[in-house]
Amino acid sequence: MHVCSHTAIQQTSMNDHNRRIAHLDMDAFYASVELLRYPELRGHPVVIGGRRDQQPTINQDGSRHFARLREYAGRGVITTSTYEARALGVFSGMGVMKAALLAPDAFLLPVDFDAYRHFSRLFKAAVADIAPLMEDRGIDEIYIDLSDIPEDTLTLAQRIKLAVHNATGLTCSIGITPNKLLSKICSDLDKPDGITILSMEEIPQRIWPLPVKKINGIGPKATEKLAALGITTIEDLAKANPAFLQANFGKSYGYWLYEASHGIDERPIVMCSEPKSISRESTFEKDLHARHDRAVLTEIFTNLCTRVAADLQRKGYLGRTIGIKLRFEDFRTVTRDMTLPSPTADPATIRRAAGECLKRIPLNQKLRLLGVRVSSLTSSIAPKNANSSRQGELKLTDRTDDNQ
Repeated sequence: MHVCSHTAIQQTSMNDHNRRIAHLDMDAFYASVELLRYPELRGHPVVIGGRRDQQPTINQDGSRHFARLREYAGRGVITTSTYEARALGVFSGMGVMKAALLAPDAFLLPVDFDAYRHFSRLFKAAVADIAPLMEDRGIDEIYIDLSDIPEDTLTLAQRIKLAVHNATGLTCSIGITPNKLLSKICSDLDKPDGITILSMEEIPQRIWPLPVKKINGIGPKATEKLAALGITTIEDLAKANPAFLQANFGKSYGYWLYEASHGIDERPIVMCSEPKSISRESTFEKDLHARHDRAVLTEIFTNLCTRVAADLQRKGYLGRTIGIKLRFEDFRTVTRDMTLPSPTADPATIRRAAGECLKRIPLNQKLRLLGVRVSSLTSSIAPKNANSSRQGELKLTDRTDDNQ
């Protein structure tokens, strides 16, 4: 398996105003790709998340017939939606049936991940030609280190956006600040097709008035708990006593909340493309009880294991260490790991090992998150005897964090 020689770019001090980190986020990516294929849908509410049998069909006059949201029946979830659909209250992660109540006349299209991956490669290649120090964060977003490029920030951002559009026909939004946390916030402030440039000195005026949920890492439950404590804006969070935050959210997460509200983030740009682990997790709409909601949790748990196995197989990896993550209603996070005698990508094997890990955790509180993780990865084409010296080894690891 290829091993990266450099996994991260060491960056300058947080006080160095020459540090320029960009977050580039493609605008309504999946939906925008579909609009390239079906331009007649531009300006209309469009939802991506239908089944394969809901592909557009050709009418006798040569025009296309598209499925409507009101015609859908099932338990599907929306992958994404156009800005016109979002204006009607339809967002990613929402059940399709629920969305149909809000926007029954919205057009419905099935997902096409092959097409999305193709356009993802195109836009990343276009950016790399201008700014090669890039961290891949998923199919539709990247971080870019612009610090050493001798060009005005706004001009550089405009050049990157033009390159992306020329390569794909799509628009993107860019936030440029001294770090990843702030750039992630800023890329969302002027969507679609926006550019937001921010200095550390501008945080009180431009960042603090925003709701706390704008910080990546503060989810719905944390937002709700902060609101119950009288903290609704990032300014409220910045002015809270750090000891108060740690008392309510745990030492680690409470400390992070305070630093994040002040725009402090020292994470480097990670260049290595080789994953250290592959994981799936699910945050529940409502907290679930291990006994009363056992059937629901079992289904979610099995599905996570199956999806992680599929990810491993698709990306060509095997893993030896199987782990789980639980987050309880009080935000306490617990992990358990088990290292197998030999690597695997088999869903049943992963499910059994994850189940053994689960048995080692007292389930006496409601759960808000469940995750499954596979690490100690090797290429699936590696020699089968690569781990022969470890046959019979079984390693268990426990960790409890009072955070997040």
